[in-house]
Amino acid sequence: MDAANFGRIASELRISSAELEALVRQGSHAADELPKMLTALGIDHADLTPTDPLVLRDMERVCALCSEKRRCDRNLAAGTSAVHYQEYCANAPTIDGLGPRVNP
Repeated sequence: MDAANFGRIASELRISSAELEALVRQGSHAADELPKMLTALGIDHADLTPTDPLVLRDMERVCALCSEKRRCDRNLAAGTSAVHYQEYCANAPTIDGLGPRVNP
């Protein structure tokens, strides 16, 4: 793909070409932790798709570019995400802004 088309796609996504390139490098499973984290916090990922698609897309972008994957994966595996996610998750403010949720 040429630079002009790549730049156009980035613009349509409202991100920079550099950020789009970083997302592409991360691969198609780079945000796999997000639905798991939301579930751990009592939030139904499927409920966000129709109601908040732009918020969800931004959260996926943030998750895909996250540098705390190992810590997140460890907490998800241990079942301690609800206790610790605010310490490292760049999506924590957005997650907290989604409103009340079921007790995790």
